[in-house]
Amino acid sequence: MTERPPELPSETLGIRHIALKVKDMAAAERFYVGVLGFTVEWRPDPDNLYLAKDKDSLALHTAQFSEGGSLDHFGIMLKKAQDVDAWAEYLKKKGFKFEKEPKTHRDGARSFYMRDPEGNLIQFIHHPPIADDC
Repeated sequence: MTERPPELPSETLGIRHIALKVKDMAAAERFYVGVLGFTVEWRPDPDNLYLAKDKDSLALHTAQFSEGGSLDHFGIMLKKAQDVDAWAEYLKKKGFKFEKEPKTHRDGARSFYMRDPEGNLIQFIHHPPIADDC
């Protein structure tokens, strides 16, 4: 593993905020709040919604963008490898399909991929070097 450069002022807390462009705010809110358990932190207007879960922040902004979402993918970190399978089972019961089924990767991480209602690719992942520090 690469060592932390000594000139950095302090450690970071990792990626704790992601902003997504969405076409259908109501569908996005139903998914992130109703399925994944985020809570509404702030709704300044109908085109902007700020959500929170644990130490994470997710902003949703109504906007037009190309098909397939507004980013490649983002990861939802899970504490244990077996949590990956539990989330996969839960989401399958909710009717979601996967882009890639749960598997253990060469580096010891375990994950699966699915898309949210807007087409954004989400990786549910247990990555031991990161998860063990959370």
